[in-house]
Parts: sequence; C-alpha cells; structure tokens
Amino acid sequence: MTHASFRTDGIYTPDSLLAGNAHLLVSRRITVASGENLKRGCVLGKVTADGKYKASAAAASDGSQTPDLILAEDIDATSGDKTALAYARGDFAASALSFGTGHDAASVTEALRTKGITLLAAA
Repeated sequence: MTHASFRTDGIYTPDSLLAGNAHLLVSRRITVASGENLKRGCVLGKVTADGKYKASAAAASDGSQTPDLILAEDIDATSGDKTALAYARGDFAASALSFGTGHDAASVTEALRTKGITLLAAA
C-alpha cells in the first residue's frame, strides 16, 4: 500500500479573513500589477487597460477604483507583475480587510456585494 506524500510550500497562519460559509468561496488566479506589495485581505481593483489588479484606491481613474476581488495571499510584485490567488465570491470579515487610499469597509461593501462578496461585521 502506498501513502500520499504531502509537500508544504509555505507556512499557514490562521487569520479571521474568512467568515460565514466557507463552502461558498470561489477563487481565481490573477495578475498583480508591478509595483504592488500587498497582504492577504487587500481589496483589489482591476485596471481596465491591461486587466491587471492592484489595491483599489477611491481616487484612481484607471478602473481600479472599483472594488472587484479580495487577495487570498500575500504578494510582492514590487519588481514585476506576479500571479496570485484572489477571492471572487464568499463571506469575509470586514475587520480583516485592508483598503487602498480613500476606501474603507463602508465604501466597498456594495460594489463587492454585487460581485458575490459579502462583508460581515464582527459579532
């Protein structure tokens, strides 16, 4: 009988990002734009011109001002574009998110809700 072997690529540190119904999570691979150094839980916006993602900032005018996804892993793209995993649907703790300049939980809630992402307040 053979046994499956498992390999770990990193260290898992539990956090409070995921909330509610974990079985509803949907994620996908995205490209994070060069120059970004982001942490898990960052609210992302999509740049219209090239389809890459960066932290959603309220005053941006390149499309990324509209909240679209939540970053699922830390990513350092300071020296070039990087592929990362992001959540496209699910329930998340608003207090565990990070926001680009000019955004907060209240300003992103509706935009994310229309995409299937629900932000839950701490109990």
